[in-house]
Amino acid sequence: MGSTKKPDKLHPYGYSSLRYVSSLVSGLGIFFFGFGLTVYHGIMGLLHPTAIAPLYWAFFVLGGSLLSEGGTLMVALGQIRKEARRQNVSIWNYVLRGQDPSVNVVLLEDIAAVLGVAIAATSMGLSTYYNSPLPDCIGSLCIGTLLGAVASFIIYTNTVALVGRSIPIALQQQMTQVLESDVLVRSVYDVKAIDMGGLNVRYKAEIDFDGRQLTRSYLDKQDLEMMLEESQNLKTIEDLEGFMSKHGENIVDLLGSEVDRIEASLRKKHPEVRHVDLEVL
Repeated sequence: MGSTKKPDKLHPYGYSSLRYVSSLVSGLGIFFFGFGLTVYHGIMGLLHPTAIAPLYWAFFVLGGSLLSEGGTLMVALGQIRKEARRQNVSIWNYVLRGQDPSVNVVLLEDIAAVLGVAIAATSMGLSTYYNSPLPDCIGSLCIGTLLGAVASFIIYTNTVALVGRSIPIALQQQMTQVLESDVLVRSVYDVKAIDMGGLNVRYKAEIDFDGRQLTRSYLDKQDLEMMLEESQNLKTIEDLEGFMSKHGENIVDLLGSEVDRIEASLRKKHPEVRHVDLEVL
């Protein structure tokens, strides 16, 4: 699938959002073809009723469809239940957020198919029993409404995901706590965490570092007696500038290393974080 392609120069954050595009197209197809044609059939049947033909073979086809779609539904439901349990969320919240749009589409399509088969079998049975096309037409309208609702849900959830949706607040707070617990971090501001698809997260925050703690960390790695001797030999302003420039550059390099360390720590505790943007205040 295109969504599994690696990032490149044109798409530095990858192609994971493509899965939402394919699901959105699927939702549009269900809406225009499933909903549109089924409702059209029901309305035309009401306006221009025709005699009921024997429906015995139709019942056999419906029975086969029920077995096929029911089996697929159980597989999709099992997969979603497994992923929802892994992420510690309810099945409904998992489906609502569209964490895995491909599985969600299969689940919703199969639910609509199973319910549609039940509605079709009931309406056809009533039409056969009363020898009237009216129940069949009403059944078509009910199935069309069901398909329209499913299509609308798929379109809505995938559109929201494509626009850019934040991750659950609880998960975002857990990620922020990883940063706040670091000894060098004084506070964290302007946190933004976006689900880029399949719970691949882009995390952005502004970090206020503790300058004293950073300097102390730098000094712990230096030979303080040598630094003292070096400082005592300073005679001119040029000597002082050179001394400050050398150690100032080293501290800035250390800050960069500490940012990399904090990012690595965040990714280790939350592997779903694929991109981390930390800005130093």
